[in-house]
Amino acid sequence: MTQIDRRLLLGGLAMVGTAAAAGPAAAQPSMLKPQDLKAEAEIACVYHCDFSDPGRLNQMAGNINNHLSVYDFDPFKVKIVVVAHGPGVKPFLKDLEGTLWAADKVDPDIFTRFVSLSKYGVEIYLCAITFRNNKIDLAKARTDPFIKLVPSGVATVAELQRKGFAYLKVG
Repeated sequence: MTQIDRRLLLGGLAMVGTAAAAGPAAAQPSMLKPQDLKAEAEIACVYHCDFSDPGRLNQMAGNINNHLSVYDFDPFKVKIVVVAHGPGVKPFLKDLEGTLWAADKVDPDIFTRFVSLSKYGVEIYLCAITFRNNKIDLAKARTDPFIKLVPSGVATVAELQRKGFAYLKVG
């Protein structure tokens, strides 16, 4: 087993242990492994989201919509993922209570825009390290099918680039 495989295994076991301790009611998104990441279309792009500014988030959603429009909103022609870490996970949490952002407000329309984009194959990958380092319960993450956890946001951005995804960052 390689060094990386052992880390992923141990990290995965820790995540499973955390979920088991939380009980069955604590649903969370599924965890993707680096080997699960694939460019499922000829054109693939990763949007890097490490910010929570509503203006930038709306701009990113608009850019993704424009990006999809060039390919007729056809997920067989273009694959877009958003990798969110740090404050970028905020719009994809059920609520901010008990987080370091508890005093902040999140515009629910931002999440609604991403739900609409998900109908064209857009996925959101949330960084598990963000949850762990900021002591955010994984059960706070929304569990919509287009939202997945990844072991590390920045490592996932690099892995996607290695697998042919173009890199975009808004703002």
